[in-house]
Amino acid sequence: DTVHVVTANKDLMAEHGGELLDLAAAHGCDLLFEASVAGAIPIIRPLKQCLAGNEISEVMGIVNGTTNYILTKMFEENMSFEAALAKATELGYAEADPTADVEGLDAGRKAAILSSIAFHSRVQFKDVYTEGITKITAEDIAYAKEFDCVIKLLAVAHNTDKGIEVGVYPVLLGKEHPLSSVRDSFNAVFVHGDAVDDAMFYGRGAGEMPTASAVVGDVIDVARNLQFGCNGRISCTCYQDLPVKPFDEVKNKFFLRMQVKNEPGVLAKVASVFGGHKVSIRRVVQKHVQEEAAELVISTEKVKEYHIKDALRELQKMDSISEISSMIREY
Repeated sequence: DTVHVVTANKDLMAEHGGELLDLAAAHGCDLLFEASVAGAIPIIRPLKQCLAGNEISEVMGIVNGTTNYILTKMFEENMSFEAALAKATELGYAEADPTADVEGLDAGRKAAILSSIAFHSRVQFKDVYTEGITKITAEDIAYAKEFDCVIKLLAVAHNTDKGIEVGVYPVLLGKEHPLSSVRDSFNAVFVHGDAVDDAMFYGRGAGEMPTASAVVGDVIDVARNLQFGCNGRISCTCYQDLPVKPFDEVKNKFFLRMQVKNEPGVLAKVASVFGGHKVSIRRVVQKHVQEEAAELVISTEKVKEYHIKDALRELQKMDSISEISSMIREY
């Protein structure tokens, strides 16, 4: 007998979604999983159906309510990461072991599902670069405010000529971007397509009732299909086999914060190292100057990940650099 399945299990779909969808298609079954990404927000169905006529080039979203709540509290109430996490745990947003949330693993699984559907090519969780928010400090938040930005943990996926780029990491995001206004435990997914242009889906990303809303919607879809004998009509939409680009080859802008000796020539040495590794500097800010030390904040133009990492490794060997305090990607 055939059994139709509705699931909210993102771990299952991120790891084994491809083989399960193939199995469902072979037996003419429905396998629906709207609740696996972004709770009550309709995003799986719109990508598979409403936006099916588009070539989607970008999917980017806030898909973890716990980390968005923590970053909102750090930004708006000047809480430390630890205090904001404690508050999130108290309110039930964070699990007793919050690792999957704060280290970006939960969002990474959702990024795998979203990019597979958006780009019609299977992406597994192991393909997704993940970085969490545990290293974000009050100093980083203060600079974000000064630059008229916010810091958000984003799932970011691009479909490029050389393959799919997909990762989860904190991003310094300008306040003009629609995702910058998504606060507390809310989620949002931003999509760019060749016909639709920009679209954003926003709402409750977790919780009993929002998840139930998505699950019951899928159950009703299965019931309608049963009534008209058309189960399994929309199964796996991954008809392409695109490569996933190694993350070291992905280009990003960077915000860097470092502690340096307060002496002549340090900035020139830093600029020379960056130049040697094809890193172009866009902005330099020097603050917190003491008699012997200063804080140097540098924003770069887009550069390949491996170039910036090589440059930072060389900088860390210099006597005049005491610490690389932060490295955050910019949008």
